[in-house]
Amino acid sequence: MKKYLLPSIKLTVLLLVLLAGIYPLFIAGVAKLAAGKGGGVTVTHNGKVVGYENIGQKFTDDKYFWSRPSAVDYNAAGSGGSNKAPGNPDYLKTVAERTDTFLAHNPDVKKADIPAELVTASASGLDPHLSPAAAYVQIARVAKARGIAPEKLKQLIDANTKAPLLGMLGPSTVNVLKLNVALDELK
Repeated sequence: MKKYLLPSIKLTVLLLVLLAGIYPLFIAGVAKLAAGKGGGVTVTHNGKVVGYENIGQKFTDDKYFWSRPSAVDYNAAGSGGSNKAPGNPDYLKTVAERTDTFLAHNPDVKKADIPAELVTASASGLDPHLSPAAAYVQIARVAKARGIAPEKLKQLIDANTKAPLLGMLGPSTVNVLKLNVALDELK
């Protein structure tokens, strides 16, 4: 028994030092080199912090582009998805309600033209991005609510669209918070 006990204790202490001490300090050091210095990248409007670049926010006013729905009501302290299967009756009811709400606010859009991301929550419930198509489908509503030409809104979306990494890795995305801040800055 002594043959195994002492090496086990040594290994436990070694792993404790490595995984509970050195590794977290290394990760904290790397985070300090990243944008936001490990505290997240904030988005400001009129000199005031209005949110974080990588945490989705709820927009329900017709004068703003809406974000992807959240299963956790955009609570960053408890991120997570609904964990319900696509055939779950409760999930289907929730998606149908979101679809009806979207159509009520966007009467010019056909049900078949609504991108799935506008009526389904992401796995984290905090996704800050939409596809350009999900932003384009909202142009008519925002244009009407703000009295802005649809072409100008399309240009704004295009200016706020981030291309895939290296031009091929991942989809093009639009950060909804940044888009809405740019929208508020339009004169």
